[in-house]
Amino acid sequence: MIFIAAKFLVRPEYADQWPDIAADFTAATRAEPGCLSFDWSRSIEDPTEYVLVEAFRDDDAGAAHVQSAHFKTAQQTLPRHLAATPRIVNMKIPQDDWSLLGEMAVEE
Repeated sequence: MIFIAAKFLVRPEYADQWPDIAADFTAATRAEPGCLSFDWSRSIEDPTEYVLVEAFRDDDAGAAHVQSAHFKTAQQTLPRHLAATPRIVNMKIPQDDWSLLGEMAVEE
């Protein structure tokens, strides 16, 4: 799978509204057949920073995502709310889902 983590620094005046601002893009991406995960988190240290964790099935799914109409729309609409260009880590990894963190196993 393709695993991506991206940090978005949002302008302070939009920080609280960011989930709503990105909602259409988020919903459309989650509906893509090759999308395995697309989840936003807000930093507890910097309320203007959001981290997006994405996973796509394979190269074809990743390519379909960046070629989609909703991605192109996001390229036009989201940057005006950002304080800086997002930073990204993008990797191919040999698995297709989250693994258990054995070092913190919870007994059920």
